[in-house]
Amino acid sequence: MSFLYIKALHIIFVVTWFAGLFYMPRLLIYFAEAQDKPEPEKSILQNQYKLMQRRLWYGITWPSAVVTLIMGLSTWYLYGATPGWLHLKFLFVLGLYGYHIYTHRIFKQQQQGVVSWSSTNLRIWNEVATIFLFAIVFLVILKNGLGMAYGLIGLAALIFVLLLAIRVYKIIREKS
Repeated sequence: MSFLYIKALHIIFVVTWFAGLFYMPRLLIYFAEAQDKPEPEKSILQNQYKLMQRRLWYGITWPSAVVTLIMGLSTWYLYGATPGWLHLKFLFVLGLYGYHIYTHRIFKQQQQGVVSWSSTNLRIWNEVATIFLFAIVFLVILKNGLGMAYGLIGLAALIFVLLLAIRVYKIIREKS
């Protein structure tokens, strides 16, 4: 029974972690776009975004990432085996933690007032978490190579659609 409780907690904290991973890039985008505003609007907005970023990152996202890891490792331990699909999931999860850490780097730059990424690049970065989410969920549900092959084809299509949507949105925004 403890396996199911730990698995449930793992899923809950994955959801809260992703909530942070989805919202943080939005705040990074808003901070970058505020760079082009005149003073005092620029300072007011950027100070507010810094505060929101810190609260989200340290209050929700990092704690959720840590608890997700602890619950995930506990679930794996209690599962008692490591099937083939789980090896691939570990690779995707490792990539997701890499994404998290790199997002932390961008966050730290903005906390120091440095804007090194354009809002367009941050919009693309924002979709990376979505790609990891799709890959991990489909892998966990399908648990086989053929299903994963179809999932990867779908993932490639998703990436194409997301990049196309970002491009179209940029064109529309520039016309406005």
